[in-house]
Amino acid sequence: MRLRIRSVKNISQVTRALEAVSASKVRKAMAAVSATRAYASKAWQVLTHVARQPGRESLHPLLTSRPEVRNVLVLVVSGDRGLAGAYNANVIRYVTQRFGQSEAPVRYIAVGRKGRDLLMRRHRQVIAEFSNLPAAPSFADVSAIGRMAVDEFLKGKADEVYLVFTDFVNMARQEAVLKKLLPLEVSDETGGVEAYEQKHLTAAYIYEPAEREILDQIVPRFTALQVYQAILESLASEHAARMVAMRNATDNAIELVGDLQLQYNKARQQTITNDLLDIAGGAEALAKALTG
Repeated sequence: MRLRIRSVKNISQVTRALEAVSASKVRKAMAAVSATRAYASKAWQVLTHVARQPGRESLHPLLTSRPEVRNVLVLVVSGDRGLAGAYNANVIRYVTQRFGQSEAPVRYIAVGRKGRDLLMRRHRQVIAEFSNLPAAPSFADVSAIGRMAVDEFLKGKADEVYLVFTDFVNMARQEAVLKKLLPLEVSDETGGVEAYEQKHLTAAYIYEPAEREILDQIVPRFTALQVYQAILESLASEHAARMVAMRNATDNAIELVGDLQLQYNKARQQTITNDLLDIAGGAEALAKALTG
C-alpha cells in the first residue's frame, strides 16, 4: 500500500507539471489566434466582395461548383500527442458521424499523428499525413497543406473539400466544427474567422492590375489561410483540453492518495492493536503459568 501511495504521488507530480506546461502553451496559442484574425478578416472581406460579383463561377476555378459530387476530400486536424482528454476522439467521432454514410467516396488528409492513427484504425483512406508541426507554426509551415487541397480540387480528384477542426470557444469548451473549403462559398457564417464586416460591404473596388490576376493569388492564399487559422484554433483547443484533463487527473490523484492514506492508517492501527492484544494475551498466559 505504501508503494501504491508513492506511485500515485509521483503520477500527480507529472500531471501537475503537464498542466503548468499546457497553461503556458495555451496562452501563446491564443495570442497566435488573435494575431491572425485581423488579416483573415480583411482577406475575407475582399474575397467576399469579389465572390459576390455577377458570374462568380467564371471568375476562378476554385469558385466553381461541380454539377456532380463524385469524390470528397476531408482535412482532419488533430493532435500529435495524447493526454488531452477526449480532444482527438471527439474530432474523429465528428468526422465519422458526418461522412460515415457519404454516398461519394471520401478521402482524408490527416494533420496530426493521433488523427491519422484513428482514421487508419477505422479503415479510412488517408492519402497524406502532416505531423510533427512546430509548437508555434507559421503560415509557411502549413501552406503545403492548403496547396495540396487546392491541387486535388483543380485536378478533379476532389469535387468538394471540407475542413474539420476544433474551434476554441473558451478554456473549458472546445467544439469540433465542419467548414466547406472548396469550392469556396460565401455565407453569413464566419466558421472560426472574424468576418463580420461582410454584412456591411458598401464600397466599390477597382482592382489593379486585373481582377483575374488578383483572384489567382488571393483565392488559393485565402484557402491556405483558412487551414492555418484552423490549425491555430486546434492547437489552442488541444492545449486547453490537456490542461483541463491534467488538472482533473491531479485532483483525482490527490483524492486517491487521501483514500489510500486513510486505508493505510486503518490497516496500520489494526496491526498495532493486534500486536498489543498478542502481547497482553502472552503476558496474561505467562502470569497464569507462573502462579499455577
